[in-house]
Amino acid sequence: MPKKLPLTLACGDYELVRPLIEGKVEVDGVDLTILTDMDSATRHWRFLRNGEFDVAEVSSSSYLAARDHNLPVYAIPVFLHRRFRHGFIFINTQKGINKPADLAGRRIGVKTLMTSAVLWMRGILQHEYGVPLTSIEWVAELNNDIDVELPANVRYTLLPRDRSVEVMLAEGELDAVLHSDLIKPFLARDPRVARLFPDHKAEEIAYYRRTGIFPIMHVLGIRQRLVERHSWLAINLFRAFDASKQLAMKRMANPRIVPLAWYRAAWEEQERELGPDPWEYGLTERNRKNLETLIGYSYEQGLIKKRLTLEQLFLSVDQGYKRGGEYRI
Repeated sequence: MPKKLPLTLACGDYELVRPLIEGKVEVDGVDLTILTDMDSATRHWRFLRNGEFDVAEVSSSSYLAARDHNLPVYAIPVFLHRRFRHGFIFINTQKGINKPADLAGRRIGVKTLMTSAVLWMRGILQHEYGVPLTSIEWVAELNNDIDVELPANVRYTLLPRDRSVEVMLAEGELDAVLHSDLIKPFLARDPRVARLFPDHKAEEIAYYRRTGIFPIMHVLGIRQRLVERHSWLAINLFRAFDASKQLAMKRMANPRIVPLAWYRAAWEEQERELGPDPWEYGLTERNRKNLETLIGYSYEQGLIKKRLTLEQLFLSVDQGYKRGGEYRI
């Protein structure tokens, strides 16, 4: 039996990686142990702070900060998690907030300022709706994945362990919350909590039509020492994740496997609005705009001090001109 490189991968339990998890797709030359039983915030912390995994799905925002601090990690352009974020801005219904401009000067809770979802939402509020971020008092539930010195004009408080931004929003101690998940009071249909955008889907479609951005949340991080020892690893990982995605999307095209009445209609709507492959990997033109927007937001918000290029941030997965695929005519 040929010897393979043993690696540990931590990632979400997504349909896009199910073929890898089930062994239907393998990384050439790698014996992969895949860990999926942890939440995103824990995975990011354990990868960036503790160095527990060889390869990990990691917050794009935290990765930018890690590279800004010269931590020994790199990434390949594999984006396992994307999400539109207009539907994750929650308000207290008793505070007279009816539109984005009403958030100016408010007290707003966040999971962390470095959470990719929060970075996107703050950037969108500032650039798409003209909300001045420095007018807001920010209250965070968790500390950032990477310790950063925030600009002096950022008003920021970290809550003690026994406080929750979700409860504080419902009880009126906060005016709004930006969160990466659907918060508990909203799921419980608490009348004191609602979305800022009731028809968030329409806002998200309009945003995509204006910008062409389907926001990237996570990248695939790799330990620097592995890249230095095994120059072939980045390409082989990229090829395997891309193959896994293609196999997953082929399977998901079948409406029989999902117990949703209008699933196929949603699939067709996604294709009409976002194109045939909105989850594409690689530094394509669309992904470049996506990532460069994210870098710009991170720099403006003081989470990074320098703006690295995409070529500095992502390992090359280029196999050569017309190589790595079927090109024969």
